[in-house]
Amino acid sequence: MEDIDIARNTSLEPITKIAQKLGLAEENIEQYGKYKAKISQDVYKNLQNKKDGKLVLVTAINPTPLGEGKTTMAIGLADGLRKIGKNSVLALREPSLGPVFGIKGGATGGGYSQIAPMEDINLHFTGDIHAITSANNLLASMIDNHIYFGNELGFDKVVWKRCVDLNDRQLRTVNTGLSRRKKYSTKNGWI
Repeated sequence: MEDIDIARNTSLEPITKIAQKLGLAEENIEQYGKYKAKISQDVYKNLQNKKDGKLVLVTAINPTPLGEGKTTMAIGLADGLRKIGKNSVLALREPSLGPVFGIKGGATGGGYSQIAPMEDINLHFTGDIHAITSANNLLASMIDNHIYFGNELGFDKVVWKRCVDLNDRQLRTVNTGLSRRKKYSTKNGWI
């Protein structure tokens, strides 16, 4: 059975029920549909007076050529700890859109050790990466416009790259800023 079939044939618990198992009240989560949520920052403030738990960090391992490895291992480890009666919470980074449509696939695990809803998580999740991309590119365009319209801050050189959360091979060789209408400051004056 393919990963997608396993994910689609799994009955998901509402995120409110999962939050409840963690001791979180509904007001402590910001829901993104029935199965996803962010945890309120108030929860972190309340944890400061709690006894420390143990942190297990799953980092670089030797994955297969298709990339299975860290996420699947981390999910299996958290599930295994819960199976033997330990309190266990797993935190994963938000996956990049980049590998989803390539040979590697998404970053939600595999087989029976995966996070669901896989399509939502792999394709946009809560929108945070999109917001970061937009903010980065807004700042890049503001810097360019500042330089174009006079460069009052007197920048000699600015290196601020654009970003896109995709593995688009065509964008690897794109050159920007080639228009003759642009004015950039150099040590020898304007060009």
